Amino acid sequence: MPLLSTLPVALVATIHTYIFALESLMWTTPRGHKTFGMTPAYAAQTKVLALNQGLYNGFLAAGLVWGILHPQAEIGRQINLFFLGCVGVAGVVGGLTVKSKIIAVQTVPALLAIAGVLLA
Repeated sequence: MPLLSTLPVALVATIHTYIFALESLMWTTPRGHKTFGMTPAYAAQTKVLALNQGLYNGFLAAGLVWGILHPQAEIGRQINLFFLGCVGVAGVVGGLTVKSKIIAVQTVPALLAIAGVLLA
């Protein structure tokens, strides 16, 4: 996979690995409270939901890594386009329903990575 597409895809995978860690592992920590603007009590009540949500972000990251590492470049490209599309849609939904900043954190990097994959 050319560097023009590998770097932005790897960046999106890294972002989603971090989101996985925040939601699945750090939800009830001070970092989780600050990141998601919640109280310790709310974090404790929603911990199981966050674990599930985080797991989905982990799956997105895993899919992107799979696409980068796939031995057949064209199949890897298609895998990455699929998972980047999923990230982009998830970012739009999150931006419209939770916090508009999610579009900047998830959708914009996904769109830039899609452009990199298509141009490579």
